[in-house]
Amino acid sequence: MGYIVRGPIGGMAWHHLNYALGLARLGHQVMFLEDSDDYPSCYDPSRFVLDTEPTFGLKFAAQTFQRLGLPDHWSYFDAHRNRWHGPMADRAVEFCRSADLLLNVSGVNPWREWSVKVPIRVLIDTDPVFTQVRHLNDTRKFEQAKQHNRFLTFGENIPAGLARVPDDGLPWQPTRQPVALEAWPFTPPPEAGPLTTVMQWDSYKVEEHRGQRYGMKSQSIEDYLDLPRTSGARLTLALGGEQAPRQKLIEHGWALDDPMAVCRDPWTYQDYIRQSCAEWSIAKHGYVIGRSGWFSERSACYLALGRPVLLQDTGFSNVLPTGKGLLAFNTPDEAAEAIRQLQLDYPLHCREARRIAETHFASQHVLGELLTAIESPTADQMTEKGRP
Repeated sequence: MGYIVRGPIGGMAWHHLNYALGLARLGHQVMFLEDSDDYPSCYDPSRFVLDTEPTFGLKFAAQTFQRLGLPDHWSYFDAHRNRWHGPMADRAVEFCRSADLLLNVSGVNPWREWSVKVPIRVLIDTDPVFTQVRHLNDTRKFEQAKQHNRFLTFGENIPAGLARVPDDGLPWQPTRQPVALEAWPFTPPPEAGPLTTVMQWDSYKVEEHRGQRYGMKSQSIEDYLDLPRTSGARLTLALGGEQAPRQKLIEHGWALDDPMAVCRDPWTYQDYIRQSCAEWSIAKHGYVIGRSGWFSERSACYLALGRPVLLQDTGFSNVLPTGKGLLAFNTPDEAAEAIRQLQLDYPLHCREARRIAETHFASQHVLGELLTAIESPTADQMTEKGRP
């Protein structure tokens, strides 16, 4: 279960498509299932509105799955009209009744009678710190989470006890974003491309727990405003968010791209990464102070194309190799030094970026480990521990 019809945006789509592609390539029978939920949740970028009308998203999904070679592997339930859409519309409920496993990526779909009965129901937490705080602050969200019986998180430091994340009592196990590498082939880098990223200024409201605030990227970037000048690098942001101080960023030397043009579909998004020489990005303030080890699904795709990643450390340096291809920083001086190191041997960093993707994010490895983890005796014990 994921979020494509309601969020027909290139980068967001790849986040879920890599799961569907990866599982299909492993030989599993796969259906991508999405639910409208019971509130106006369909974003239409052609009208810049959020309402209950899924027409734009349905067309986006049909074109996307067709191009990926999975034209018959998706369905969408419109709760507002009590109607199924997509090529599996007539078979979706029966498919769920016979399914062995449900992966609820990011937990963005509600429970229905056809989904809650799947025997193994996995919550994949892609937003560590914020997920746990919401569970502690919102009883309804926590009860929805406890309808799952396996709990995996991108915050790989949480199960290891190395994170500064409030404990919600759920038995989290580590996982990370899979990348279907055949859809992300290594390509020669451009001769003089910029360092880029795609980011939202404020993704949602700041969360708070016991006096600690967990903020957005808007709170992380202030210390790095002068980096274009101090590093001499071409730094470009495909920046979303109405509150973003665009003129201020331009005055500090940042170049800005239109995120809606970049993310119009999965392939414009892919082309944007391909035309970059590397990614440079901050992380959400909450990720940084939580030290969960979160790593961006976007950054994993940069690595797959052979584009080095320079990323503010969230504790991922505990679980991923850094220094070549992937460079972590904690301060503006470290960020400038990472850019200098990138320039010293750029071809080496490109090769190492792809190698990291192949060894740490390849879908066959990540999903194989996921399936092993949820079927192990340890997982069963942890499930018992995690029951309400």
